[in-house]
Formats: sequence, C-alpha cells, structure tokens
Amino acid sequence: MNTHRVESPLPEDLRVFLTVIRKSSFAGAADELGLSPAYVSKRIRVLEDTLRTRLLHRTTRRIALTEAGEKTQRWAIRILDNLDDFVGELTEARKAPRGMLHICSSFGFGRNHVAPAVAELSSTYPDLEVRLDVFDRVVDIIAEGFDLEIRVGDDIPGQHISRKLVSNERVLCATPEYLARRGTPKTLKDLANHDCLVLKERNNPFGVWHLKGDGREESVRVSGPLSSNNGEIVLQWALSGRGILLRSLWDVRPLLESGELVQVLHDYSQSANVWAVYPTRLSDSAKLRVCVEFLEGYLKHLVN
Repeated sequence: MNTHRVESPLPEDLRVFLTVIRKSSFAGAADELGLSPAYVSKRIRVLEDTLRTRLLHRTTRRIALTEAGEKTQRWAIRILDNLDDFVGELTEARKAPRGMLHICSSFGFGRNHVAPAVAELSSTYPDLEVRLDVFDRVVDIIAEGFDLEIRVGDDIPGQHISRKLVSNERVLCATPEYLARRGTPKTLKDLANHDCLVLKERNNPFGVWHLKGDGREESVRVSGPLSSNNGEIVLQWALSGRGILLRSLWDVRPLLESGELVQVLHDYSQSANVWAVYPTRLSDSAKLRVCVEFLEGYLKHLVN
C-alpha cells in the first residue's frame, strides 16, 4: 500500500499567486499585499515546488501563465472561494458576511450610484472588505479576478450569470435654449439635422443610437461636432446648450424636473437596465449573495 502523502499548497500561497497574475508583476503584487518582492517571489517558488511544476514564464517585461499555471489559477479561485464560504458558514455568514469582495462597474454609473451603495454595504456589514474599480471598457471579470460587475445595458456575456437589479432607460433631451435655437425634432430622421452629442462607451457602436419606439427597435446614425468617451463630459456639453443627448433617466431626471433639460421624441428610448453579473452562482458564495441582494434593494429604493 502506498502511504506517500502528497503535500497540499497553502491558501496564502494561492492568494499570492492570484495577486501576481492580476497585477502582472511581482512588485505590483508585493505592493498590494504589503510584502516585499523577494518574499512574493519566494512564495511562488514554494508553490511551484509543492505542485512540482512551473506556473509562470518570467521575462524582464512580462509574466505569462504556463498551461499548468492556467489550471492552477482556476483551481485556486475555486479553492479560496470555497474556503471563504466555509469560514463564512461557520460564522453565520448569511447575517454577517466576511472576506474580500472585488466589484467593478462603468466609470460614471460606478462613481455616482455604485460607490455610495458600496459605502452603505460596508457600513451594514463591517466584516466585509470591498474593493470597487471603475472602467470605461469591457471587463473580463474572470480573467481580471472580479467577483461581481454592476453593468448598465442588456448585452450580458453568455458565459456569465446575471440578475437584473433595477429597470432603467436612456432618453433624448436637450436644453430649452438649444431647442429654441435649432428647433425640436419631431421624428428620428430629424436628428440628422441636429448636433447630437455622441458618446463612445465600452463596445457600443460609435455614432449609432438604437432606440425603441412604437413597439419596434430602430437605429439612427447621428453626428455632431462634439463627442467623448465620458458620459459626464457629454452631459456638461448638453447643459451648455451644445446639442441633443441620449442619457440614462437616472442621471437626467432631476434636470428634467428642474427644466434645465427637456425630453424630446418621448416615444423613443433605449434600454439601460442595471444588472449584477458574476461568474459563480449566488448559492455558492454567501458574501456575493448578500452583496447582490443588498444592491438590488438599495438601487430599487432610489428609483421608487
């Protein structure tokens, strides 16, 4: 009978390994973990010795995963998540979740809406450590190590699990001054004769607005002298009377109510529902489940 015992990797070494992958740097991982680069390098060597395989290709410019490293990355994520959930269950994690939760969102929505929600979440569950990153690009939540993405729009990647947090839409609007100067559009075709403030956001097509009206979806090509990849900049331009804007109702509702902006083409809008997107089932992660349910209640309260 073979009684040889195979040594298992330490959870802390797996955490160091995942951090090195995410930061693409030993120095970057050391800085985030509060360790020395030499110690980080040592823990990776220990992990490779334990698993008896090379996990990383190291060059002076970059770090790349070996085939064994890719497998180890997948298992490390699963092992550490299971370990966190095991500890969580023993400490009644459903009522008091603990551990790290890494969240991402788009820049404007993340700053204006997700950030205050996350602050409230942290206050409600003090043992939960939350990191929020915001981007104006498509994020691969698995490859980049995120637990959760708060995403605006219905283009959800098929390989992920999602849950709609709240319904939302984008509407067309402009200042009264602009409309007095240029006229109010009566049909979608009229937009061709207007300055439209074009936003290049994530992977959405540039200069094309997909709008729903009269029970069907229509696409209209728009243009104007001003465009940006930042929604807040485009909103500033609209408020200064520079053109027609397609913007989330959440962001412009106060401006419509105050009269600073006027909605046009009321029969047309664009879906901008808010979704939670995550790589694992909520039933598999107590801290993720608590976070998603909290955000759902928080965001719905804002619009009701």
